[in-house]
Amino acid sequence: MSDFLKLEKLTLNYGGPTPAVENLDFSMQASELVALLGPSGCGKTTTMRAIAGLMKPASGTIMLDNRDITRVPANKRGVGLVFQSYALFPHLSVFENVAFGLRLARVSSADIKRRVDAVLASVGLSHLADRQPRELSGGQQQRVALARSIVVEPKLLLLDEPLSNLDARLRLEMRSELSRLQDELGITMIYVTHDQAEALALADRIIVMREGRIEQSGTPEDIYERPVSIFVANFMGFENCFELTGGKLKGIAPAGFETGSAAGIAWRPHAVLLGQGAHKGTVVGASYLGQVVEYLLSTPLGDIKAEALASAPRHGMGEEIAFDLPQAGAVLLARR
Repeated sequence: MSDFLKLEKLTLNYGGPTPAVENLDFSMQASELVALLGPSGCGKTTTMRAIAGLMKPASGTIMLDNRDITRVPANKRGVGLVFQSYALFPHLSVFENVAFGLRLARVSSADIKRRVDAVLASVGLSHLADRQPRELSGGQQQRVALARSIVVEPKLLLLDEPLSNLDARLRLEMRSELSRLQDELGITMIYVTHDQAEALALADRIIVMREGRIEQSGTPEDIYERPVSIFVANFMGFENCFELTGGKLKGIAPAGFETGSAAGIAWRPHAVLLGQGAHKGTVVGASYLGQVVEYLLSTPLGDIKAEALASAPRHGMGEEIAFDLPQAGAVLLARR
């Protein structure tokens, strides 16, 4: 099966001495939803802009559906783009916002009505077709932006941090909406985000980017459960990440298991055992999070974050407690 989208040796530069993206190789299949995940400045949005035709590569190629689009103008690529800011026309109705691209393409009026009506129904906005953007909620405006991109039937849909302006409840609703639409329509999507939960919930595959290159690529389960580096582990919630030197952590061999040639080791806060173990730490922070209490311990190994059920006995500030870093919850990391 041939790749639907393929980037080869893609280098992108804003004019400085260091490329924003350098020699990037990446491919995806039709109907796949891939999340580009990483912190600000890692190159994910820059990569998306190049695919969309909004940025000219310094070198490399972009192939889409067996066609070289590296130098093809943005409006001739068959690529849709959903912006973080929605970018709706404030003076146009919902219907006309969605119809805008079709009118530019000189689609017949009958076809426009049929296609716009269908896509508004798919995003649950048929009853709001005559309203203007200022009369809509943030979630409804995001649905309009999504409908406007879908209605032109793009080969590839790019979404740039599309939910970052919404509150937590609306983000959850829109994640479900995007998943449903992707399943129903089979659209090939690239979703750019710095939010781990969004990437895990939506993507078939996650690509974690770091300083303009791919740090790790895999299924959500791979990225969440089996990070390959300290960088990915930190980014995916392993808040207790340590470098190993000669198989030891701060001169101490982790009890009960071999570290081999690993460069690092990590535990999530819930994997740290409190109240037992060979290590001791002093409570320097405690946060009630509902079902759990998160503790910050100052220890000879460095700061340790741990969690305990809120129903368990509480530990006070300045209290010294024993803790353990068990093998069962550890992940060995191949590189830094």
